[in-house]
Amino acid sequence: MSRKNSHLDQRRLAVGALAGLGMLALSPTLPAQEAYPSKPLTMVVPFPPGGVADTVGRPVAEAFSRILGQPVVVENKAGAGGGIGMAQVAKARPDGYTLLLALSSITILPEADRVLERTPMYQLKDLLPIARFTADPTVLVVRAESPWKTAKEFIEAAKARPGVLSFGSSGNYGTMHVPMEMLKQVSGTYMLHVPYTGAGPAIIGLIGEQVDALATGPATILQHVKSGRLRPLAHWGEGRLAALPDVPSLKELGYPATFSQWAGVFVPAGTPEAILTRLREASRQAATDDRLVKAIGTAGSPVLYLDAPQFSTFVGQDAKTMKAVVDRIGKQ
Repeated sequence: MSRKNSHLDQRRLAVGALAGLGMLALSPTLPAQEAYPSKPLTMVVPFPPGGVADTVGRPVAEAFSRILGQPVVVENKAGAGGGIGMAQVAKARPDGYTLLLALSSITILPEADRVLERTPMYQLKDLLPIARFTADPTVLVVRAESPWKTAKEFIEAAKARPGVLSFGSSGNYGTMHVPMEMLKQVSGTYMLHVPYTGAGPAIIGLIGEQVDALATGPATILQHVKSGRLRPLAHWGEGRLAALPDVPSLKELGYPATFSQWAGVFVPAGTPEAILTRLREASRQAATDDRLVKAIGTAGSPVLYLDAPQFSTFVGQDAKTMKAVVDRIGKQ
């Protein structure tokens, strides 16, 4: 065999080998790209157990676990009115394995940092909306043994004793603080604000006579209303609430203050489109899941689902509204 033919044969063998490798790469018997999700997920709830975020987050996490086929572990990461947990997710790796169950305070806190002239813990653009699950007007509650039977009596007492009556919240500029500031403005009252680390501790503070009142979602106070510990006086919605049909809105009583404590799932910005689509599909299924609907409904919150595009628009509009409210509140 000539040297020339030998070189040709070697080239043919090399090309054949490369072609064979290409066929192997396309073979369905070889491992495909890792499917999502292939390991447990973490859902950060940026408040202590017992609050609205936790009441919604745990049923959502449980439904996601069944739908996605992987455990979704709830991690309560409280502090700074929810800011610490939200910042943790905003800075997390955008791989779909770290989720955030946020309340409407997600739009408030960056504005509060701006007003306070400090570096924001996170920016709203650092987080992508996946789905909204609930949107409940906050409810004004007092202890059942308190002397105030109506919102009017409570407001008149606050006017008569400026700075004496107090209210608890989940933290400065949070979803329990903002509605009370709105009420103070429209009613011409001044009340002492006592911030806690979350709704759960604030409710314990109210029951334990540390504060006189608070505003929070129906899901966190309904059991205490039914047990006779707390008395609802009014709410920040537009009409009557299904869970509390006898409780008037502040608007009905002549105080034009409305506020919704909504809850939804977010992921870090930069999460791949395929993963966003899978999480949106899971959210859509979860929103009609019988166990989730029952769990949230029993707590007093109907599911009010919004898919990512509508939810993103909703968040943007809410951010504009809350910016105006925070500017009005000013430094705390």
